[in-house]
Amino acid sequence: MTEHLGFGAMLARLLDHRKLTGQELADRVGLTTIEVRAVLAGETPGERLLRRLAAALGLHAVDLFILAGLEVPDDMAPLDSAASRWVPYVVMDAVHLPAAGRRELIKLIRALPQEERYTRFVQKEFAPRTGGPGSWAVRMLQYRNLDWMGMAKTLAVVTPTYLSAATYGVIGAGCKELTPRLVTDFAALLGIDAYELAALTGIVLSEVPRPPSSEAVDAAALLWEVRRLSATQARHISELARTMSENSREGYLINLPGT
Repeated sequence: MTEHLGFGAMLARLLDHRKLTGQELADRVGLTTIEVRAVLAGETPGERLLRRLAAALGLHAVDLFILAGLEVPDDMAPLDSAASRWVPYVVMDAVHLPAAGRRELIKLIRALPQEERYTRFVQKEFAPRTGGPGSWAVRMLQYRNLDWMGMAKTLAVVTPTYLSAATYGVIGAGCKELTPRLVTDFAALLGIDAYELAALTGIVLSEVPRPPSSEAVDAAALLWEVRRLSATQARHISELARTMSENSREGYLINLPGT
């Protein structure tokens, strides 16, 4: 299995990919070069620093917490874990829409009122915080409110990856290596550049990845937006997406962007 690189090593690989120096990152984050060098050397970053790094690097803070092997703060978690029942269908129906329809759906989601959080988000299936690249990628998707079955359905429709739900459990447990193909497809659904996810996870891409399709880009945006919805709101959006697409839940196309 691929060993844990340590957050400092992962950050260094990302900076190298972006051709950024520690000084340039320090300037962006508002820290001293000494503070940045300490993290790059292996010092565990705190919550405040991770939030600032995420903003400076244009990444989601929740993903940096997962990569650092730290507990994700409640305010970064999906609002309602029960919404995971509907999230895959929102995405699968949406990607069958034309681009204008997908944009309209995202606009409607953003217009929904923010409901209160009543329960703490708990992952339905266990993925260890220090289990390696596979567990990090699966946890990132779990924090988009996808369970293993949701990952299987969504990735099959949006990307060339077609795996069983149980296989995502094996990957999440750190018992199956991430392949370059998985890194590329996970990155598309997470809304992360494939080369950057490869750098962060220590996986070498053997081929130049194709740019994500517009459907995949919108799928990643939808996944991020529906994190803030309650189960009732997610069900409403799911039903709306199905109506807009005029699609039967028995008839999804596999690897839609590639057909």
